[in-house]
Amino acid sequence: MLWKLACALQPHERPQPMPRFAANLSMLFTEHGFLDRFDAAARVGFRAVEFLFPYDFAPEEVARAKADAGVEVVLFNMPPGDWEAGERGLAAVPGREAAFADALETAAAWAGVLDSPRVHVMAGIPGEDAEAEAVYVANLKRAAARLDTRHVSIEPINRRDIPGFFLNRQDEAHRIRAAVGAETVKVQMDLYHCQIVEGDVAMRLREWLPGGGVGHMQIAGAPERHEPSVGEMHYPYLFRLIDELGYEGWIGCEYRPRAGTVEGFGWAKAYGIG
Repeated sequence: MLWKLACALQPHERPQPMPRFAANLSMLFTEHGFLDRFDAAARVGFRAVEFLFPYDFAPEEVARAKADAGVEVVLFNMPPGDWEAGERGLAAVPGREAAFADALETAAAWAGVLDSPRVHVMAGIPGEDAEAEAVYVANLKRAAARLDTRHVSIEPINRRDIPGFFLNRQDEAHRIRAAVGAETVKVQMDLYHCQIVEGDVAMRLREWLPGGGVGHMQIAGAPERHEPSVGEMHYPYLFRLIDELGYEGWIGCEYRPRAGTVEGFGWAKAYGIG
C-alpha cells in the first residue's frame, strides 16, 4: 500500500527511494560459512538473499537455513558447467546441449525446494561459433518451458571479468529476450557490468526499466566491484531514478567488501541495512 501511495505522487513529491536490497551470499558475509550467511544477512536488515552456485550443499540444507533466518531466496544461478575447466555457463555453447538439459533439471529441482522466483541462466563462452545465438535462443525456450512461471534471468556480463562471454550489452539481451518470445525470460540488469561495457547508466535505466523486461537488478561500485559507495558511480542518484521509473523488483548487492561486510554498510544505513 505504501508503495502504491508513493507511486501516485509526482516525482518531486515522493519520499526517499525505497529499493529492496537482497544480499548476495556468494560475495557478502564470507567471514561466515555459507549456511550461516543467511542469518548474518537477516540480522543486519536484509529480507532477501541471492547467491551463485549452492551445489556443494543439499537443497534441503539451504532451504532450512533460509527458513530459520526468515529470508527469501530471490535468485540463484543454474549450474555453469565445468567451472574449473573454464566454462562460465552453457546456454549459448554449441555441443553442450545435453549438459545444459541436465543442469536445467538440477536448477528446476532447487528452485522448487527454495521457492525461488527466478534462476540465472548464464550464456557462457562459445568462442566464435556461428551457431551460438541459435543455440542460446533454443536453450532459453527450453528453460522457460521447464521453469514454467519462474523467471529465466539472462545477464549481460563484461568481458574484462569474463573474457569471451557471449552476452555483454543491454540491447543484446533485450533482442535475445524478444527472439525467445517467452514472457518469463527477463533481463538481469547489473549496473556494474553496464557501466563497464556501456557507461551512461542513467540513460540505460531510462531506456530499459519501463516495459517490464528487466526482472532483477544488481549493483556494485565500478571499476573495482567494491561497495556502491566506492568508485565512479553515484548510486544515491541512481536509486532515486530507479524509484522514479517504478521498478519494484529486488536489487542484489553483488559486490566484494573492501574490509568486512558489516563495516562497509555505511552506504546502506539510509535504506535500513546495517
